[in-house]
Amino acid sequence: MNKLRFDELSLSPEMQRAIADMGFEEASPIQTEAIPVIMQGRDVIGQAQTGTGKTAAFGIPAIESIDPKDRRVQTLILCPTRELAVQVSEEISRLIKYKNGISVVPIYGGQSYDRQLRALKQGVQIVIGTPGRVMDHIERGTLQLDAVKKIILDEADEMLDMGFREDIEFVLTKIPAERQTIFFSATMSKPIMELTKKYQRDPQIVKVVHQTLTVTNIEQVYYEVRNNMKMEVLSRIIDMYNLKSLIVFCNTKRMVDELVSNLQARGYFADGLHGDMNQTQRTNVMAKFKAGTLEILVATDVAARGIDVEDLEAVFNYDLPQDEEAYVHRIGRTGRAGKSGRAFSFVSGRDIYKLKDIMRFTNAKIKLAPVPSYEDVAEIKTNLFLDQIKEVIQQGKLEKQIARIERLLTEDFTSLEIAAALLKMNLKEAKAQAASEEMKGPREGFNRLFVTMGKKDRIHPKDIIEALTENTSIPSSKIGDIDLYDKFSFVEVAKEYTSEVLDRLGRTTLLGKPVSFEKAQSKNAMGEKERDRDGGRERDRDREGSRGSFEERPRSGGGSFRDRNDRERNSRFGKREKTRRW
Repeated sequence: MNKLRFDELSLSPEMQRAIADMGFEEASPIQTEAIPVIMQGRDVIGQAQTGTGKTAAFGIPAIESIDPKDRRVQTLILCPTRELAVQVSEEISRLIKYKNGISVVPIYGGQSYDRQLRALKQGVQIVIGTPGRVMDHIERGTLQLDAVKKIILDEADEMLDMGFREDIEFVLTKIPAERQTIFFSATMSKPIMELTKKYQRDPQIVKVVHQTLTVTNIEQVYYEVRNNMKMEVLSRIIDMYNLKSLIVFCNTKRMVDELVSNLQARGYFADGLHGDMNQTQRTNVMAKFKAGTLEILVATDVAARGIDVEDLEAVFNYDLPQDEEAYVHRIGRTGRAGKSGRAFSFVSGRDIYKLKDIMRFTNAKIKLAPVPSYEDVAEIKTNLFLDQIKEVIQQGKLEKQIARIERLLTEDFTSLEIAAALLKMNLKEAKAQAASEEMKGPREGFNRLFVTMGKKDRIHPKDIIEALTENTSIPSSKIGDIDLYDKFSFVEVAKEYTSEVLDRLGRTTLLGKPVSFEKAQSKNAMGEKERDRDGGRERDRDREGSRGSFEERPRSGGGSFRDRNDRERNSRFGKREKTRRW
């Protein structure tokens, strides 16, 4: 297929400018096929996967057909999930950047009706929503569709799989017969073809050829791992490749919650996404992940539908998906825009037969990899550091550093000894940084409180945050560092809330146990007290360290950690976990 430049399409100057701002020059295959046909007014069935540019494929012609002087709804886009509706809305908003008088609103469950009603009353030309909430607005009389000229079903097959057929048909019957009907679907299943026959007129099929399902720039491997060892192997692989942006897929909501909790306990900056979370929680998680302040997103397939994150380093199939196309959807989120990506799958028992089906479907060889040992992790991390050294050497501009090294050479040290010492120092840098952090007091504007429960009481940072936010007026953004020791903890709270916290939580219960929050003394003064409370034992100060990071996050979704150094550390006050709020 010949590639088509956007400036070769008959698009308005405002649209061309918006596309240029987004950094696009050439249309993707599905855009090349679909945009001209949709602009002709034909009904269309578009077969394309997530990540192929299908939103712009239907969004660009939809926007170009809008009359900005008419404030009625002219285009309705249905999406299977709230996440996809928000994402489509965001992309449409970027495309209408220079289109004066055109507005868009997403409507979906979990968001306040009032906000949606205000937007609809002001007048919008493009509405993007989930079938259930769109149907609710129609029945309430708050969404008028008499001026709709285009109806677009994005990921129609997914909506049918989720049981939205009746809702979809209800919506389609409320739209004028003289309209353009556009379906985008990853598959051409029988239910899709039934809808097509009933609601479309002589549709033209546009699709991306099947072989694009196999992504050649993704390294695909699998590990034979017993279920009870998956967590350990996952953390080793993350450490080994120093991964900072990845999605871990699970098949159940329960497993998402369990895995997030385990990752957080190991000091990773992780959070989850599944259907039981409310919209505020889901929005917060996705905002952090897209901003790069969340390293690990654990999700189910449905909750992750439509997620598109740049520079995603890897995808993990913690559980193998139920079908082959779901595997393609999962791994297709990495290795985009010509970049390389990694896909890791965990296989146990009869999963091997499912994996063989996936290999047949994708025409890809997924290699068996040995489970990395601790020594493997250390060796690969060292090799990665050596590769970084090579890059720095190749970039040049090392004159100042060379001059300083030459001074050491005059003192009878060999270049090999100097290099070895620098390597050793670098590998200990995380420990040294953690030690320096240990000497710091609370952040400016915060007070440090002593909590009479610790890790041996099975307490987690989220428990402390929930106790604070549910029993006082303090918002989670006003909670600072949380230090977990074996028998006690520390938490920083903004000074303006300290009195209220001490009044209401001076003595209370947490996890069914009595607990008290007290204002801590300075760290130096607290040293002896902390050692006494932890049994008077001096701990090994040379153990590997852990310093996590805690972001404001949904309550039920668990905390979010950034592993800034190593995973576990015993300080002189006892083994503990540290979370830092950015």
